Amino acid sequence: MITNVGNAGAGTVDENADGRRRAGVLDRRSFLVGSAAGLGALGLAGCATSDGMSVAEAAKIYGPVPDEKFPIPAADISKFDPKYYRRTVRYDTKEAAGTIIVDPSNFYVYRVEGDGSATRYGANVGRDGFRWSGDAYVGRKAEWATWTPPKEMIRRQPETAKYARGMPGGLENPLGARTLYLYQNGAYTLYTIYASSDVESIGSGITSGCVGLLSQDMMHLYSRTPVKTKVVVLPA
Repeated sequence: MITNVGNAGAGTVDENADGRRRAGVLDRRSFLVGSAAGLGALGLAGCATSDGMSVAEAAKIYGPVPDEKFPIPAADISKFDPKYYRRTVRYDTKEAAGTIIVDPSNFYVYRVEGDGSATRYGANVGRDGFRWSGDAYVGRKAEWATWTPPKEMIRRQPETAKYARGMPGGLENPLGARTLYLYQNGAYTLYTIYASSDVESIGSGITSGCVGLLSQDMMHLYSRTPVKTKVVVLPA
């Protein structure tokens, strides 16, 4: 059972939640931010982060993806806390290999690999009043999905009403390059795990209950996640 905490809503990033961010849900400033200036400013290509990954390695993992239908720019890792870099970690769990576990308190998503390890990704999660927990599963998957704001979001943010019939896939689409739709008992929960190019959102609670990974991480997870994969969202 999915347990909602507070007035949990549905949909993707609720961008009015954070006063430091832009006012419109669809003004995705980081989608088109070039990474070259950010990487050049670092000048630290050979230095190691606190997690032991060099900046050069991180720049490769989060580099541009030019061969996509909509080419994805590199993530500006100067704005990305190294603790959220993708990495393999020790993770003891009774869940089967392949299970996705969301830890909203620490802003991580884990893919259980078995043998006591997991692939860990940094994430953004639901903001206060939009958190939930429980078991679900991946009911369907999509690349460059059409985004349709739920009625609840349209009521909260009337500016999204113009997309009531759907916003086509693309860099400005809130679902990004890849989407995993979460189901329970055959019904869509209205929650997703989606791709974001907003580097500064990782490690924050800003969504209406959905979970976002950087585009490069989401593509990595998506490629290894079949339909029917179990998803466990831990209590915040």
